[in-house]
Parts: sequence; C-alpha cells; structure tokens
Amino acid sequence: MLKKTIGRGALGFPLGICFGYVITIGISVVLGTGEYHPCVPALVDKFGSELAAVIFQAALCGVLGAAFAAASVIWEMEKWSLAKQTGIYFLVASLAMLPIAYFAQWMEHSLVGFLLYFGIFVAIFVVVWIIQYFVLKSKIKHMNASIKEIK
Repeated sequence: MLKKTIGRGALGFPLGICFGYVITIGISVVLGTGEYHPCVPALVDKFGSELAAVIFQAALCGVLGAAFAAASVIWEMEKWSLAKQTGIYFLVASLAMLPIAYFAQWMEHSLVGFLLYFGIFVAIFVVVWIIQYFVLKSKIKHMNASIKEIK
C-alpha cells in the first residue's frame, strides 16, 4: 500500500501543476481582460516578482496534486466503511488544501476569509462526492445486471 501511495503521489505532482495552470487559464478567461493572470496580486507582492510567485504557486499546486493523488488509496481500504473513508479522505484533503491555499494567498488571511474558503471547499467536496457516489452506484448496478445475465 505504501508503494502505491508513493507512486500515485509522484504522478499527482505534475498533474497538480497541470490542473493549477488550467485553473489560472480559466480564471483569466472568466475575467475577460484579455490578459493572463497566473496568480493573485497578493502573491506577486509577497515575492516581489511575478516569476517568483508563479514558481512558488506551481510548486504548491504540485504538492496539492501529490497529496490528493496519494490520498486516493484511502478509497481502496475495503475493510473501512464509506463513512470512514470519506472522513479520513476529507481530513487529509483539508490538511493539504487549507495551508496551501493560505500560503498561495488564495484566501483572505482572516477568520472570515478562512471560513469562506473552507465553506467553498466543503461545498465542492460534497458535490464531487455525490457525483462520484451516483456514478459508482450506477456502475455497480450495471455490473450486477451483467452477472445476472451470465447466470
């Protein structure tokens, strides 16, 4: 299991960077200024240059991707209930996402900013979890139907 966790984490690092860039492109398109916005201005201010800020943000996106990918092995713990898997995965994801969001300046550095960001994170987590639950439930239903046809 450790080997699988490390392998997924290693694959997740470059994927995290890719997702980070796709998100910044999407944000730039939505802003509609015709310019590319690679990171928040507060991060540029903190580092003194856009290049340093982007390198830092890319590294954080890689770490975030690695954490989410490595944590995916939690869903394969067959002896754990779905509630336990969900709770532990949520804890791991939160412990990765929230400090990274703080250091990348993606959230306002205040209690209100933290609570707002955490609320958005929880909402996205719940929506993704529900979608995955129903997709997997449908796949299981089709697999069971296929097994009945074979018998």
